[in-house]
Parts: sequence; structure tokens; C-alpha cells
Amino acid sequence: MAVITASMVAELRAKTDAPMMECKKALTEAEGDMAKAEELLRVKLGTKAGKAASRVTAEGVVTSFVSGTTGAMIEVNCETDFVTKNDSFLALANAAAKLVAEHNPADIAALGELAYSQDGFGPTLEDVRKGLIGKIGENMSFRRFKRASGDAKIANYLHGTRIGVLVEFDGDETAAKDVAMHVAAMKPVSLTSAEVPAELIEKERSVAAAKAVESGKPADIATKMVEGSVQKYLKEVSLFNQSFVKNDKQTVEQMLKAAGTTVKAFTLYVVGEGIEKKVDDFAAEVAAQVAAAQAAA
Repeated sequence: MAVITASMVAELRAKTDAPMMECKKALTEAEGDMAKAEELLRVKLGTKAGKAASRVTAEGVVTSFVSGTTGAMIEVNCETDFVTKNDSFLALANAAAKLVAEHNPADIAALGELAYSQDGFGPTLEDVRKGLIGKIGENMSFRRFKRASGDAKIANYLHGTRIGVLVEFDGDETAAKDVAMHVAAMKPVSLTSAEVPAELIEKERSVAAAKAVESGKPADIATKMVEGSVQKYLKEVSLFNQSFVKNDKQTVEQMLKAAGTTVKAFTLYVVGEGIEKKVDDFAAEVAAQVAAAQAAA
């Protein structure tokens, strides 16, 4: 029986990024043959995708791709921040953004069916995703994407890897880039007050109404307080009405007018927004294990 050394395990792990114990098992099965062990891992790792698929992917990255008047942005999720720095994961995310821009898939399922190969996996993007789940040992998923194409120009901005903005515009590119940076910082929900979603307005109105009741003011004054709060909210969350981050003496709309630029639409992605993250209670987990051990004794 071949002797499996720590250096052999480390070498195989460096080649595959597979978990240490999986590398040792593969080397043992391959009787120390490095090439055969690597092949065994490639076969076995694919089966891990199903086991990992139920785990929450609240971390991840936003990537974008722009070519001429076509641009795309995508959010790709994983389980831990550590994986967001993995070269294979980042390559997958960047490739997905480019595929969205070039092929205009109808949805996430259609995106996954597009031809793509990486790290020995393929021939589709979905096959690569599943392969990397096994290779890296974490679940990962394509959450959402936006594609813009037409007569408008495209400006994109990535704040690190966690916030991404895509702006469709006509006019000055510098002004549009500034708007993209502004959106990343101020996070408006719409271009204008009239486009703020009704459910957000009602939520704000409900909060304002509760505060008005607590104030004890007469009904007519309370009504004016509520409407005042709602109007203030609409200005705060609509892009054109917000104070421009680089010059708070003018609104974004005023800045754009001065620059002779028109913003037609924007898309803002923040990694993990709206995803409920799992919070591990390690103390409770240890206590449960101790209790189980005592019960078995």
C-alpha cells in the first residue's frame, strides 16, 4: 500500500482546491498516483453540488461587462466572504456577466445552458457552477442579472465587489459615471418621485401616521404632518431629487442638466440584499452536543 505523505496531500489540494480529507482519500484510492487522484476528485466533486445546494448563499460578488451600447451586470452568490476572493469563483462571475451581455438569456436557467468551460468543467455554465461547488466545497448560485442594450450609452460602476450600478444615458460619460457612483452611495429606489413603488410609499405613510398619532396633534395638523413626511421621503429616495454627492448645493437633476446629460434608467445591485443570512449560535451548538453526549452515556 502506497504511503500518502502530507506534502502529497498539499500538492493535490493546491492543484484542485479540494478539501484536505478529500485529497487524502483520493490519493489513497489512487495508491499515490497524483494524476489518477486528480481525476478521481474531478469525478467525485461533482456529486457534492447536491449536498451543498441547500445551503444559504448570502455572500458573493457583483460583476459587470460593457461593450459599446450593450452592458450587463450580475450578482453571483456564495456562502462565505472567503470564496469571493477565489480566482475560480471570480472567473465564473466575470464570464457570466459577459455571457449575459453577448447572448441575452431569458432567465437564470437559460444563462446556465450557455456554452462555457473552466477548470476542467463544462460544456455549459451550469456544469461549471456545479463543478466548482464540488471543487471549492461551497454552494454558489447566479441570483439575478440585468442586460441593457439599445441606443443609449452604458456607464457602469463597481464599488469593490459588493455594490454594482448600471446606468443607461445620453450625453456626457463623466456625468453618467458620477451618477453611477452617486447611486452606489445614496441608493435611490427610482429615477423620479412618481416612480417610487406604491408599497414603499404606503409603508412610509403608515410609519408617518403612527408618529402623527403619538404626537397628539389635532387631526387636520396630523394629516399635514403625514403628507409632509411622505413628500420628504419621495425626494430622499428618488435619484433626480437627491442632493448630488459631489456637490450638495445642487440636485442630481440639476447636475445632469448642466452637463447636457439624460439618464434613462439605472440598476443597483447590493450583494445579499434581501437574503436572510444564517446566524450560527456556536454556544448553543456546543451545548446541544454536550447534552447529546451525556444522554448517550
